[in-house]
Amino acid sequence: MCNPREPPGLTRRGLLGGLAGAGAAGLIGRSAPAAGALGARPSVFSQMVGTVAGRSSELAAPHQFTLAGVQWESPRSVLIELRARARGGAWSRWGVASTLGHGPDKPVSDALIGEAVWTGSADYVELRSSRPLRGVRLHFVNVEQAATATAADAAALPLAQPVLDAGPGQPAIIARSAWAGSHAPPSVVPGYGEVMMAFVHHTDSLNDYSSVEVPAIIDGIYVYHRYVRGWHDIGYNFVIDLYGRIWEARLGGIDQAVVGAQAGGYNLESTGVAMIGTFSDVLPSAAALSSLQRLLAWKLSLHGVPTLGHVTVVVDPADYFYTPFRPGQHVSLPRVAGHRDGCTTDCPGNVLYYHLPAIRPLVHELAGSPARITLSAPSKPGSASVPVEVSGRLTDLGGSPIAGAPIELQQFAVTLEDTTETTVATATTGPDGRFSAAVHLTRYTLVRALHRAAPAAVSTLVGVAVAPAITLQVLSTAPLTVAGTIHPPTKAATIDLFAVQAGGHWNLVRRQRVTVKHGAFTANLATLGAGTYGLSVHTPADEISAPGVSAPVEVTVG
Repeated sequence: MCNPREPPGLTRRGLLGGLAGAGAAGLIGRSAPAAGALGARPSVFSQMVGTVAGRSSELAAPHQFTLAGVQWESPRSVLIELRARARGGAWSRWGVASTLGHGPDKPVSDALIGEAVWTGSADYVELRSSRPLRGVRLHFVNVEQAATATAADAAALPLAQPVLDAGPGQPAIIARSAWAGSHAPPSVVPGYGEVMMAFVHHTDSLNDYSSVEVPAIIDGIYVYHRYVRGWHDIGYNFVIDLYGRIWEARLGGIDQAVVGAQAGGYNLESTGVAMIGTFSDVLPSAAALSSLQRLLAWKLSLHGVPTLGHVTVVVDPADYFYTPFRPGQHVSLPRVAGHRDGCTTDCPGNVLYYHLPAIRPLVHELAGSPARITLSAPSKPGSASVPVEVSGRLTDLGGSPIAGAPIELQQFAVTLEDTTETTVATATTGPDGRFSAAVHLTRYTLVRALHRAAPAAVSTLVGVAVAPAITLQVLSTAPLTVAGTIHPPTKAATIDLFAVQAGGHWNLVRRQRVTVKHGAFTANLATLGAGTYGLSVHTPADEISAPGVSAPVEVTVG
């Protein structure tokens, strides 16, 4: 798998991807952490092994575990397999533990770290390698295995919202809360990009798991990705199990272009679906393949993306070394791609990868006739005191307008716990498919356009910058005292005092910082004596507002 570097800050191309800015710190330094030091979750621990030549001895883990991964220093090109057993039990099958490509947000180690292998409850592990290994360390995760996710009661599991009838209709997607509960938040709020294509993955786990184990398997992958690998969250946007159940994985909204950690070089431009299991020698189950096709048809259609053909994407310069391409290179990839199409990896396994050509026309047939919706906002910041005009267009994929269609303009809010879409305005498309609406915003806001009726379509999120509404009034002229308000409030503001010269020219006399308390301020200003003065207040940009400035005020002193 490829490096899943997540956007560390605000970029236009990453559409404000990483609203919270800071990336998760890589938890593995140049020397790996000691057992139990990998994060806040007590279910994560590690054990130093050293060198492995051929086959290791039986290794007793420090604690019982359900998932294990291998870290090593060299060589890079090697086949490492892992198997496990519970105390008094039989050995599991060998699973590949050397799948490479993913890495922390910023490379902080020369160590190589393979994807983890789900083992079920186990106490012992054994390794075998095609070449001698140096610097081997085992990383373990132990998660509770819920007994509530059987195939029989799958219908009782909470389903992700909203339900939008795109493509073949939205397939049932089990909500993230079904496996994460309230104990698996991301480290930062989600980032958002653009869905231009989809990558298909496999998790490189063993295939003989029960339906009851699936929530724990997903939770284990989350813990490994976040606490061992140092990512913000589980890497994939969706996962599909052998029983054909689709699960919401990464937080941020199933209907949004959530930036994943699943295809280094292309995370800002794609969505990622992982099939739980290893598909190098066998295909996923018929139920899993059917769900994969329906999910891809729905997700791509919802974002107005064709399901057949190729698309040109740009290799993220920060992640190019996980791909066979140059940084910033424009690369043509299939709309439905295997992970190896873009990255240096064997994922999603030979059998599944070579089955993708058979899947693509089925996805296309399911997609039907999708719609595409666009949205744009003024390039200059609006004001909290004046509605912001946004506009867009609704068409079919061929560009023909869809007239008379109801459009919702939605304000989007995201936290570490949930995402919320609130309709703040409505519009109707004209004969050319175009629409516009005024939205009342008081702070920096993510906005999207939604065509809810079939064929449902969502636009890419647009960040709308809004300057605060600032008032300024003169309370007295001897001394010169002013007061004002700022909404939404900022912590500080600066008052500029100008001398008004003949001909109406304003010459700056001084700048005075003032403290804003509960959105209000007062200040006394020293003048140069009698004369006419001009005043204005301005505020710096912050995480809420664009830079703001008040209307100018003239005052005569003495």
